[in-house]
Amino acid sequence: MKLASDLPDSHTLRELMQVLHEEIGLPEHKTVSLKTSINIDLACNGSDAQHLMETLEQHFGLELADYDAYRYFQPAGNDPHLKRNAKGRERKVPLTIGMLYEAIRAGYWDTQTLEA
Repeated sequence: MKLASDLPDSHTLRELMQVLHEEIGLPEHKTVSLKTSINIDLACNGSDAQHLMETLEQHFGLELADYDAYRYFQPAGNDPHLKRNAKGRERKVPLTIGMLYEAIRAGYWDTQTLEA
């Protein structure tokens, strides 16, 4: 994986990048930066996204009370109940590596702050 030269050199970011690499794989041919979105640029969705967020929650002790999976990811499978919950949220907001990094540093997910 190629990392952008402007990435902060921190232990937390290195750990985050390792988790992302293990859980969803990071492309060898594309430069990854804080602006890289895991849902749009890296095509992480469904059960992969759910598993990733659970892993981040456990690994970093991240509190996800304000996190709304449907805002960022397509639901897993073809469950009509999940599709109904996601209705009206077809356009997904990019969830960037920078947002994950800031949430981990803060210890909790604050949608309004992270998307600003």
